Amino acid sequence: MPCPTSDLDPWADDQLVDPYDGYRSLRDLGPVVLLEQHGVYAVVGYDATKSVLQNWEIFSSAAGVGLSPTMNSHAAGGILTSDPPEHTVLRGVLNRQLIPPAVKRHRAELANRAAALVEEATAVGELEVVQQLAVPYSVDVVSDLVGIPDDCRGSLVERAAAAFNTFGPDNQLSLDSRSLFSELFWSTKYELTPDVLTPEGWGAEIYAAGDTGELTDDQCPGLMLAYLWAGMDTTVNGIASAIALFADHPDQWQKLRSDHSLVLPAVREVLRLEPPVQRFARTTVTDAEIAGVEIPAGSIVAVLFGAANRDDAHYPDAARFDIERNPVDHLSFGLGVHRCVGAGLAQEEMAAVFTALLDRVGSFEVLERQMRRNNALHGPSHLRVRWS
Repeated sequence: MPCPTSDLDPWADDQLVDPYDGYRSLRDLGPVVLLEQHGVYAVVGYDATKSVLQNWEIFSSAAGVGLSPTMNSHAAGGILTSDPPEHTVLRGVLNRQLIPPAVKRHRAELANRAAALVEEATAVGELEVVQQLAVPYSVDVVSDLVGIPDDCRGSLVERAAAAFNTFGPDNQLSLDSRSLFSELFWSTKYELTPDVLTPEGWGAEIYAAGDTGELTDDQCPGLMLAYLWAGMDTTVNGIASAIALFADHPDQWQKLRSDHSLVLPAVREVLRLEPPVQRFARTTVTDAEIAGVEIPAGSIVAVLFGAANRDDAHYPDAARFDIERNPVDHLSFGLGVHRCVGAGLAQEEMAAVFTALLDRVGSFEVLERQMRRNNALHGPSHLRVRWS
């Protein structure tokens, strides 16, 4: 069947700040839409997105997960930009650190860190959520687990956000972010070396896998990027988006305060409604078909997680925030072989922050809010709240 077309640009500034009306206009056209400005097929329906994510043999990540051929070539070979069998080897190393039983061993540590930070933050009546809560918590948790020294942590979030910006087309955001993207790669390879990392951390385990031959020397710093690139800023956005949502929907916060068993369902609902990573790309290695639309080989397919998660055909009244929905099948972490290997850790981090806030905060009021402009990430860049 013919593919509907649209002149909407999901990477335009206004769409990056608030993409959801644009997503709905694309879904109204069909589950797959050709974006005329970029020559890219956008997948916006839940079922269509699920089928793409489950079929890596046709919808490949190996050519890159962004829209810029230049930047895709620079990021080639990492865990985000590889397919089996190479991807399987890389993921196997991280799985040992991030499978649920391994993450649960750190649950008390995550909870204690969240409680201490929240107690300090709530000592006064106002807080800038991003810089005073979400960033320090996420950076310190991952850095401690990986074994990154304190003096190497200062610009990690800024560099990670820049790296995500390069996943977009060659717009100004992408062009302005390339130097920081290069700094992230350089510092990972030449600064965070085995002699700098703490011996008991996950980073040391990655380099140990290189010593045994499980990984090559080039793969070790590339695998470290899984933590430094995708492991921090995504959780920052998840935490900040959660507090913004609870401020906008105080009834949901009161529901959670009255029933703490809803913490994990609430985490999932936040992630469904406000995916920290909104869009990745795939490349078709053969002629393909999505929801009856024929896609030629070599085409770029943009997977819009934020659109798929708000598909009313899958989630009734999908734009509504409801912590009792418990959307265990949301697509914010991807699906299949490329599902985010750190999904369990991210959810545990968010759950620990929610739990620490529940007994201390009766309600949130947003005083100032500014949404970030990023080619892949979504969430508040600035969020000042007052709480009771």
